[in-house]
Amino acid sequence: MAKRDKQIVGLDIGTTKICAIVGDLTPEGIDIVGIGTSPSHGLRKGVVVNLDATVESIKQAVEEAELMAGGEINTVYAGIAGGHIKGLNSHGVVAIKNREVSEIDIKRVVDQARAVSIPMDREVIHILPQEFIVDDQEGIKDPLGMSGVRLEARVHIVTGAITSAQNIVRCCNRTGLNVADIVLEQLASSEAVLTPDEKEIGVALVDIGGGTTDLAIWHQGSLKHTSVLGLGGDNITNDIAAGLRTPTAEAEKIKKKFGCATTQLVGKDETIEVPSVGGRKPRVMPRQLLCEIVEPRVEEIFALVRRECARAGYEDTVASGAVLTGGAALMAGMEELGEQVFEMPVRVGRPLGIGGLVDVVNSPMYATGVGLLIYGSKHRSQRRFRIRDDNLFQKVMERMKEWLVEFF
Repeated sequence: MAKRDKQIVGLDIGTTKICAIVGDLTPEGIDIVGIGTSPSHGLRKGVVVNLDATVESIKQAVEEAELMAGGEINTVYAGIAGGHIKGLNSHGVVAIKNREVSEIDIKRVVDQARAVSIPMDREVIHILPQEFIVDDQEGIKDPLGMSGVRLEARVHIVTGAITSAQNIVRCCNRTGLNVADIVLEQLASSEAVLTPDEKEIGVALVDIGGGTTDLAIWHQGSLKHTSVLGLGGDNITNDIAAGLRTPTAEAEKIKKKFGCATTQLVGKDETIEVPSVGGRKPRVMPRQLLCEIVEPRVEEIFALVRRECARAGYEDTVASGAVLTGGAALMAGMEELGEQVFEMPVRVGRPLGIGGLVDVVNSPMYATGVGLLIYGSKHRSQRRFRIRDDNLFQKVMERMKEWLVEFF
């Protein structure tokens, strides 16, 4: 097997940063061998709004990763997020042929479950089986070879806007990259930071990115609910910029260095230096003032997450608590405030189960990138993602060919 066949690349296309992570497949798992990051220009709330700027940002991140890994990158697993992402649960039933469940039966029942009405402007990104039921026997993960007459499947279907998926693929193609698959970002993050026990008992993954906060609820080992909330780390930065009257770029630096989500953790005598706008002199301000700006916004994000869990009916199933990941999870006081709002245990999630440059990616901000590698290693044999062709002339010609076949 060539070295390229043993290599997997995850491309996290985020609102604030684009991150490419290269991993080598080994008998023990995945070894991280390269990482490249660049500031993200051209995305808003996880959606591409400027193609050229996004292409340039991807190119920078990929070139940096290639230098560190010492090889060329050709194929990537790309993450997708944004407010257009919708998740729904579905159910399918089929009769078992030959009284024994075969791979064809499993495919038929999953196809039956996915036969739900989806608008023309949306595309199915994932079909994730939750459980199979054979003759009223529930909780079966793999029914292959079991005897029975009736097979049911419960699945979670993730859909997204066709145009958003197409734009991500086009950005990658214009940098010379092939897209092996497009992966939901909170699904990728779950692969990297959650333990099997947490997924079984019940856990809420809260991925706080720059433009959005992504939620994934796991229970009994399967994904039960996904949701995207339109608030993220950029909202905190904008609040700081407005509240302290400082440029947005400086507000981002202040947030990363001095930000704290729980005011009680900051001493009254602590101060920070705040650059002013328009060439005025920097000002010295109490750090508690900064925390009083940050805390309400973080509390609002957590309250929206809790409300979404309750609305979906899974508030009581997340027995092991919540796991925070994403760049904003690095801020001090996030766990303490999370436990107050959620009223359950909260921890910050960092990538697990990897080798190589572990110390480089040991941060919540790299959870999605590492998760894309893990997802890719588990689904290498599946077909690659293809953009749906919207060429009207080509569609008409294909339809005419079908008519000819039918009549002649």
